[in-house]
Order: sequence, then C-alpha cells, then structure tokens
Amino acid sequence: MAHMRTTALLLAAVTLAGGVAACAPTDEGTARSGGDCAKSSLKTRTAGKFTFATDEPVYQPWYVDNDPTSGKGFESAVAYAVAGRLGYTREEVTWTRVTFTAAIQPGPKAFDANLTEFSITDERKQAVDFSTPYYDVAQAVVALKTSPAAGAKSLADLREVKLGAQVGTTSYTAATALDPEREVAVYNTNDDAKAALGNGQVDALVLDLPTAFYVTSAELTDGAIVGQLPRGGGEPERFGAVLDKGSPLTACVSGAVDALRADGTLARLEQEWLAAAGNAPELK
Repeated sequence: MAHMRTTALLLAAVTLAGGVAACAPTDEGTARSGGDCAKSSLKTRTAGKFTFATDEPVYQPWYVDNDPTSGKGFESAVAYAVAGRLGYTREEVTWTRVTFTAAIQPGPKAFDANLTEFSITDERKQAVDFSTPYYDVAQAVVALKTSPAAGAKSLADLREVKLGAQVGTTSYTAATALDPEREVAVYNTNDDAKAALGNGQVDALVLDLPTAFYVTSAELTDGAIVGQLPRGGGEPERFGAVLDKGSPLTACVSGAVDALRADGTLARLEQEWLAAAGNAPELK
C-alpha cells in the first residue's frame, strides 16, 4: 500500500496491562543519544507533556478500535513505551490527529512525534526527521482458504505451490528467494495480483505484512495469512516515528527506540500485536 496505511484482522481483546507492561517511565535521561534527554530538558510542544499524533482513522493491528490513547495495538503500545523511556507517565501523554500526507509535508508540526506506519525514505527525509526504526516490515504469504497453499506449515511446503507478487517490490524479492529455480508470477500492481489469486492463476501471494493484514480483512472474503517469511539479508523497509525537520527531540526519541529494541520490548510488542495476535507465525 502506498502509504502503509492498513487495516487488519480483528484481534482478540487483550488487557491493557499486557499491551503496555513495559511502558512505565524510567529514570529521566535513560534514553540519551547526542544530548540531554532528561524530561525537564525536552522541548516539547507543551511543557511536561509529550504529544503523539496519528491519522484519522487508524486500524488494527497498529491501533485498536481507532483509539490511540488505549495503549492497545502495536504503535499505540510503542508510543507509550517511548514516552516511558523519556520519563513521561501515561497521564502526561496526549494525542492529536494529523492526516498522513500533512504529517510528512514540510513545515511546523502539531505534534512531538507521529506513529502512522511511516516508511523511512530518503525523499521524506528532505521534509521531516525520522527516529531510528521501530519496525522492520516483514513479508507474508496470503492465500484463499480453499487454496492448496493455505495449509502450508513450512517454507518447504511453499515450494510446492505457485506464488505471485508485484513487480519491483521486496515482496517479489522474498518470493523468488524461496526457490531461485522456480518462476514467480509477476504483476504490475497488487490489485492485479489479487485478481490472479481470486481466479486461480496463482495459489498464494507474497505481500508485506501490513498489506497482508489489510487484504485478508478488507479485500478478500475468503483470504488468510499463511505465515510470515524469514527476513532476508537485504535492506528491509522500516517504519520510523516522524518528527519536525531539525527537531531537538529526534535524538532523544531515537535513543528511546534504541533502548526498547535493546531490552526486548519492541520484539515482545511485535510478537503480541503483529504475529501472535494477527495469526501470522513465522514459517521455518
């Protein structure tokens, strides 16, 4: 999807504590990266508060029930975890809504940081700052429930089915890497690929995981995610928090993200919201 705005499979309800267990604030200044990141030194839009933004509406598994304040959903949980690393309590976090396109345009921002599945690109870096990545986009296999690919439990099983993918994408690269000797059906757009899946020209599609969530929940009435593919050695597509160009907060937010990766919080939240809850296990 062009902006990585996605909806997803309806997730089973989980407790808020599970979604933000690691989000309690730590000592001020624990997330340092190139400057003073003590809460009292951070130049946020509102003193003593940290303002996050996201689009309207937002979807699962990134946010649950279009409510970013709940702490439920991957990006909501990550936001509160970042705030906690910077010394902010849950009550000191505020939210605002900003359209996707407005968030990445040049000019002053109405937020301190924005988490809306923004892929980090060199072009966007000309207009805004990005934090270090909080999510490496995985590739997933989507099939109709009646397809022979639907029962695949391993990468070896996928070598027995016909795969398709959009030309020039990381999805196509991942599909061809499964078996370089086998031809992967290639399509100009994901819409063309979905049509091919629907009429039986291919058994399964390889899509990035957020798009796979969207396709199986909103576009394919009989679609399912078979599983995730292991990440390869190439440069993955990554999501980062958007900040104002030259924001004094960028280094500190990046330091918080790095700390959450180092202590395993990001991996835990990814497993909870994007793998286990989304029924997209990694295929081995």
